[in-house]
Amino acid sequence: MGDILIMSRSTRQRSQLQRPTWIVAVVSLVTISFILAHVYRQGSSCYIFSSGGCFLLGPHDLVPYRELTDEETIARVVMKEILKTPPIQPKKPKIAFMFLTPGSLPFERLWEKFFQGHEDRFSIYVHSSRERPVHVSSYFHGRDIRSHKVEWGKVSMLDAEKRLLAYALYDPNNQQFVLLSDSCVPLHNFDYVYNYLVFTNISHIDCFEDPGPHGSGRYSEHMLPEVQKDDFRKGSQWFAMKRQHALIVMADSLYYTKFKLYCKPNMDGRNCYADEHYLPTLFNMIDPGGIANWSVTYVDWSEGKWHPKAYRTMDVTYELVKNITSVDETMHVTSDSLKTVMTRSCMWNRIRRPCYLFARKFYPETLDRLLFLFSNYTTI
Repeated sequence: MGDILIMSRSTRQRSQLQRPTWIVAVVSLVTISFILAHVYRQGSSCYIFSSGGCFLLGPHDLVPYRELTDEETIARVVMKEILKTPPIQPKKPKIAFMFLTPGSLPFERLWEKFFQGHEDRFSIYVHSSRERPVHVSSYFHGRDIRSHKVEWGKVSMLDAEKRLLAYALYDPNNQQFVLLSDSCVPLHNFDYVYNYLVFTNISHIDCFEDPGPHGSGRYSEHMLPEVQKDDFRKGSQWFAMKRQHALIVMADSLYYTKFKLYCKPNMDGRNCYADEHYLPTLFNMIDPGGIANWSVTYVDWSEGKWHPKAYRTMDVTYELVKNITSVDETMHVTSDSLKTVMTRSCMWNRIRRPCYLFARKFYPETLDRLLFLFSNYTTI
């Protein structure tokens, strides 16, 4: 009888001890289910294996709502492996400065002043689409790559960008790849630009969601199933890209082909420009946590025209440069009737910093004025 009482008390004690554990288990299961359901709805809320330690984990990866094509599966595997591969750590990382220009570069003398004394920390590549450039700086001699004709708004613009990246990737020391136009000028000295780009683990690719006619209104359902309308993004073509992302651009043919075929001017009543949408959409889909969502190249769209404001000599003042270099948040405006203004603080390694390292568009006539100002304002 004593043994039975002891066993009875022991059973009750175990039951009392187990009950809280059972309740915790149920609560945990419900919580996990809620989180997974939330992630499924949000699509891009969870990432694994991206540059921050995660890769995009969305509806495709949790509970697929559609079967992925073979091409999609191959593309995702390749991109995931590139992101997982530790980047090369050369003793002296370099920045590849890639100039996309119709001909000669009017600001070579200014860039020469910018590069001087830092010969082991940069590379130069020039893609000239109309005429063979005449170089006035020794830094640019012999830096022309095989070029092809480029038409504004056409996919040939993307082809030129990829061609520049391909040549720049030959050098294993190139770790950041900056796309610049013939009208771009530096805003800071070389050390500042170098430290800003090399000592961060993100790419400065502009990316935002525009529900208006000049954003999602350019989307074509011919891009389905690989590119969903919810994935479609817009941004400036002028980027600063880390090596892993440059390799992904080289490896991608699936998504590039979708934009080549179905993002064209005057197609199905839409004016879609691949250079404004391909990179933002691609990296929004595969590594949204690995991009800054703004470009380090400043441009003024305040005039509301098809092309940004272009600066003449009388516009180039110390105040202009000071104002641009002090901007520490970016602004995007949607093209719908609401004209929603979206601002974002420019964060560099979790520290709020000025956004811009370069600026455009400057007329060639501003060269002398810029050379004068460069010695005075580029002190940081």
